[in-house]
Amino acid sequence: MTASPLFYQGGTDLPEVSHGQGITLWDSQGKDYLDGCAGAICCNLGHGRQDIRDAMLAQLDRVAFTYRTQFENAPALALGRALVELTGGVLQKVFFVSGGSEAVESALKLARQYVVATGEPQRRRFVSLRPSYHGSTLGALGVTGYHPLEAPFAELTHASLKVPGPDLYRHSDASDEAHIDRVLAETRAAMEAAGPETLIGVVLEPIGGASTGARLLGERYLKGMRALCDELGCLLILDEVLTGVGRTGAWFAYQHYGVTPDLLATAKGLGAGYYPVGALLARDDIVAAVMESGGFQHGHTYAGNPLACATALAVIEAIRREDLLENARARGAELGAGLRSLAERHPWVGDVRGLGLLWGVELVADPVTREPFPAEQQRFAQITALAREEGLLVYPRRTLDGVAGDHFLVTPPLTIGANEVALLLERLGRAMARFERSLEADDTLTVLTTEARPS
Repeated sequence: MTASPLFYQGGTDLPEVSHGQGITLWDSQGKDYLDGCAGAICCNLGHGRQDIRDAMLAQLDRVAFTYRTQFENAPALALGRALVELTGGVLQKVFFVSGGSEAVESALKLARQYVVATGEPQRRRFVSLRPSYHGSTLGALGVTGYHPLEAPFAELTHASLKVPGPDLYRHSDASDEAHIDRVLAETRAAMEAAGPETLIGVVLEPIGGASTGARLLGERYLKGMRALCDELGCLLILDEVLTGVGRTGAWFAYQHYGVTPDLLATAKGLGAGYYPVGALLARDDIVAAVMESGGFQHGHTYAGNPLACATALAVIEAIRREDLLENARARGAELGAGLRSLAERHPWVGDVRGLGLLWGVELVADPVTREPFPAEQQRFAQITALAREEGLLVYPRRTLDGVAGDHFLVTPPLTIGANEVALLLERLGRAMARFERSLEADDTLTVLTTEARPS
């Protein structure tokens, strides 16, 4: 066989996809896979949607591309108004891009131009969490806290001030509230030491994504960060590339917690895997200050093109029409309960956490000490491969700064039905049973079962 000309992060041989329908994909050999991670947590409507196809074809019959400095186009205007409406009018301005890294990059550049435009050019640095992931472009990578991704480019990026976020699973404080208060105090101290007058804003995901395995930050923390930003004159920039557009059972995850961002980046589910599209949403006064100072010095060729915006409009309309926010909440509750039930059978499942249809399962070598498996064992890759063999796709990553810890995300399309949740759990259960047998084979499970599970 001729070697593939394509290269990505790894060299694992993968099946060739044939087609998809609903929440199922088939490979070229006819094997079916339940898409338990919505691709890269983006295919929020599943596969093979006739309504999305019709909307795209209708736009293709008119015009696929126009450049934003030459024409305005109706789909872009309509999508901009729709996104503003989804925030309840809290964020009034929209800038379109093609994906998540571009959306975060745009947020960083708008924030910097805003502080310059308002007479504070000494503000040159952002604050973000470790671990975290915000994108692969150099600016977004600068606010990312994930060591393997950062290390090769450390001398090229303008690194943010990295502070710890809450870890409600691993902390040893007296209570979750005490832990969050301590983290907030440490964050304040770090920001004050760095000089608040030098800081532009704080960048964070309201619920952790791939870098932390759906780690929940919680209302207390998010409100505390909002207050700290206000006190120190910083912007609060929310990365909802993964959590936005219905994934958590609300249009945006911040809406669960009663906080309001100054800027918000979203992508992934906005195009639902049918076309690349993302957006930066911002307060009107931030945009006004930048535009009055000479305009936003930024842009992309495909920003706001008609085909992308028509696709995203059809996605939003489908979510509304089919009440998929409610489905995400209902099916998410079933999925969470099922994952916790599976966890009770396996002592190497340290934590199950999530909201809506965003769930993370963290694996540990010792459930009492929460010690991770040795990194070289690649347990996250092993269980993912077993799930694939059972006809289930999940999304694996490292939990602890990308260098240790194992977790996988379970994030099916928002269209998943109750019977499909049951099928997902059945296939995952088989994969987990096989994983446990592999632990037994190398005596790892013997160590696990000699200790009581944590309360």
